[in-house]
Amino acid sequence: MIEGEFAVPAPGALADEVAAVLGGGRDPGVVAVERLLNAVVAHARRDREALAAVLGRVPRQDGVRPDPRVRCVAGAVGAAVGPVRAGEGWETAGAGWLELCQHVAPDYVEWARIVELNARLRAGDPVPFLLSVPSGPTGAVEPYALVERLAEYARLGVRPGPADLGSALLRCGGGDGRVDAEVVRAAEALETPEGPRVAAWLRQGGLPQPVSWRERESGAPERPSRRRGARIGRRILVGHEAIEGRGEFPRRFWSLFRKFEPDIACAHWTLPDGRGAHTVATLPWHPEIAAARLLTGVASAADQDGSGAPGFLEALAAAPGPAGPAVHLALAYGLASVPGADREAAARALVLLAARSRLDGELLGRELTELVRLGTLKVPLLTESLRAAAAAPQGAAAVWPVLAAALPGLLIHTRPQAHGALLAIAADSARLAGARGELPEVTALALRPESSQLLRQARRLHATLAGR
Repeated sequence: MIEGEFAVPAPGALADEVAAVLGGGRDPGVVAVERLLNAVVAHARRDREALAAVLGRVPRQDGVRPDPRVRCVAGAVGAAVGPVRAGEGWETAGAGWLELCQHVAPDYVEWARIVELNARLRAGDPVPFLLSVPSGPTGAVEPYALVERLAEYARLGVRPGPADLGSALLRCGGGDGRVDAEVVRAAEALETPEGPRVAAWLRQGGLPQPVSWRERESGAPERPSRRRGARIGRRILVGHEAIEGRGEFPRRFWSLFRKFEPDIACAHWTLPDGRGAHTVATLPWHPEIAAARLLTGVASAADQDGSGAPGFLEALAAAPGPAGPAVHLALAYGLASVPGADREAAARALVLLAARSRLDGELLGRELTELVRLGTLKVPLLTESLRAAAAAPQGAAAVWPVLAAALPGLLIHTRPQAHGALLAIAADSARLAGARGELPEVTALALRPESSQLLRQARRLHATLAGR
């Protein structure tokens, strides 16, 4: 039923993979975590005693605080090898949770599934496989695969877990009505109580894409300070309106459906450990929702001392859902992040977005211009990232539209002497991309009689755009 990279390994191979993950301590990635969780529940249903015998020999790390996803795998293993608590129901697991902040709404969805999975293992009622196990590395679940899995559940008499089914639905369909009619008919034919709900969900194309807006932080730029929260520039954030249809999902999911106000005060001034690619994989068809809620964390790597999240930036670029203002703002912050790993990831993400025809170069260029003017992004770091992106295969074609949109505003509203290197990158990218046209601001520089690095590069770009 589950094939490819998420197929269930043999017990011995599973034990080796679990040992590697628990011993490593770092996030092993979306594919590894999802495969291991699915394998643990599958083997627990087939032969719990054999699974306990194999996994019981896996060494544990003591005195080390591993990544949250490693703890997640360890929790599932512990629930699978521990004693069965037959009288302990799993249906209300995690019912006493407290909603603390909408920034972590995707985490509530992810952890609701984990809590349910572990409770079901402890209760001795494991499932043959998870409905929400992805069909690919982005986290997306193919609609027909979900229908097939539910049909197998019905054949085996297994009751779907509400959080597992809810997670599968969020990973299924793109909110754009492109689900095949044949798949909808297959869902309607399911002889299970969940059939009508799944059919209706697929018919509408999955979770609707919410209406969003961009919002500049209030207040004037502040003087540099070591005090957390005092920044030189101002950020641009993204919020979204409420999403309909939360009622049939578990209560832990409801925060995700509420209106999200971007400029809210909370403790999430940077990206907490373990958030990033897994957050995007929870909502692969809605990278805008994930990006909007984590923008403050991504921005902190550019204008404060945030630790950054390179995996998050690349996951946003790889996600199948539409890339709008939140994704492009996350990329903008990443391109000027202080940590080098973030800038490298942002450069790769820029090229990947363009290769998948999801990059809006004009939008990204405008955002870069405004964030530089607000004092939030540093031009030297941005220049370094764009140079790296332009040097990648097909990178010039990705970088040129961005610089074509950004340069006019930068040359007019900021100190132009600082942009000689950007003009050099633009000239090279325009030549490789075969660009033609005119940028009046560049033409004005090119016609000046002086000699400087800035003017030489402006003349190169002007000549390239003129076909000379």
